[in-house]
Amino acid sequence: MKVAAYQAPLLPAGSMDALRLIRTQIERCEAQGVTILCCPEAILGGLADYTEHPAHFAIAAHLDSVLAPLASDTVTTIIGFTELADEGRLYNSAAVFQRGSVAGVYRKLYPAINRSVYEAGCKVPVFHVGELTLGIVICNDSNYFEPARLMAAHGAAALFVPTNNGLPPAKSSADLVAQARNVDIARAVENSMWVIRADVAGRTGGLVSYGSSGIVDPNGMVIQSAKQFSEDLVIAEIDTAPPPRRRGWDASRNRAVIDEYAAHVAESVIPARP
Repeated sequence: MKVAAYQAPLLPAGSMDALRLIRTQIERCEAQGVTILCCPEAILGGLADYTEHPAHFAIAAHLDSVLAPLASDTVTTIIGFTELADEGRLYNSAAVFQRGSVAGVYRKLYPAINRSVYEAGCKVPVFHVGELTLGIVICNDSNYFEPARLMAAHGAAALFVPTNNGLPPAKSSADLVAQARNVDIARAVENSMWVIRADVAGRTGGLVSYGSSGIVDPNGMVIQSAKQFSEDLVIAEIDTAPPPRRRGWDASRNRAVIDEYAAHVAESVIPARP
């Protein structure tokens, strides 16, 4: 199966111009036989933590209609957005948009900014596209090994990582790209799974992102890497079948950690680590 990661321009806060940009990438994917297109974290509207009125561009029950311009018969798109839930709660979410409807939503488990306006998600689902079972983690979630390991335990052969590394210049550097890539390699090798990361790139509104989009194979080899500071689309052919054995899974300690984490998930309490 062919998959793609779209490195989108870093847009101004509140902008919905990404719909037009993603539509163009979907058409490219259709022409090249791509089945899944992963887009960055909060690609629709930007990160709510950086706006004065974060709920203004949040999306509630009408998500299907907002995403309607992205409908495709052949390309499933993973799209980051700010979700407005019950009682005004905001979640940093990613929708799986398949054949004109939302097939599922993942909520970020570990909002990265202290005192973030986002609530923490508490579920670790897997999704199905054709013969592929996949997991999604959003940006900072990838720094924790447990979510990806639990998704792999439920059959995920690929992990998609919508990311938004738009940061103040003092916190942004090329080192952040290397750190993200090292995390992708770690998650890939630990779980014998593909890792596909889609980031933003550029400068806007006092924020900077170098762009860390790329695709890593289950052996930790970087198959594709996007150009820094540039809009880009990286594509790779991946295996849809999970391996018969995952690395390190015979270790009783790892099994115990995952069992404990799964119990917390079942109770809707995601344990944080320093």
